[in-house]
Amino acid sequence: MTKGWTHHEGLAVALPLEGIDTDQLIPARFMSRPRSAGYGDFLLHDLRQDDTGAPRADFPLNAPEAAGASILVTRRNFGGGSSREAAVYALIDAGFRAVVAPSFGDIFAGNAVNNGLLPARVSPDEAEALLAALANGPATATVDLGARTVTLGELRCAFTLDDTAQQKLVNGWDDIDLTRHHDQQIGAFRDALRQDRPWLWPTGVTG
Repeated sequence: MTKGWTHHEGLAVALPLEGIDTDQLIPARFMSRPRSAGYGDFLLHDLRQDDTGAPRADFPLNAPEAAGASILVTRRNFGGGSSREAAVYALIDAGFRAVVAPSFGDIFAGNAVNNGLLPARVSPDEAEALLAALANGPATATVDLGARTVTLGELRCAFTLDDTAQQKLVNGWDDIDLTRHHDQQIGAFRDALRQDRPWLWPTGVTG
């Protein structure tokens, strides 16, 4: 279970690229590292460094003022590609709590929610407005899960999030936790089914 949250204020940074896939978020060669060791150092590794291994001065996340950023604003189809959950780990371990974009890879979005990372879908126009507002550098933004809004200066953008995803983020749940939330209903269904169809249970099984 992750820590649930409803409101986050943090530094937003722009990544004005589209189609950032999970292979770019964390290259496969780093995935042998234990999860406990953290993946944050490998986030967007090959985009952040040049062929000599030196940090690219023009890459937004390398800017000194981007240190500590926790909200990433980017363009469409973020997190497409492979299903690797380590792409979400890399973002979380690097300190990000939310990614704002017009669209996400479906599996990435599911993995994100299960790990407490918000995939906030905004319209393409709103994404461009947020990117424009961050063109001169990172700035403080606020994410409100209850209102489903991202606020940056005078901009207040509504994002799309289904009710189940919101419930999981607020409570810090993954899919297993969500199922356990219905333990009482599941138990009642099981007991009724057992009474109605006792032959389904092997002899000696009490649960």
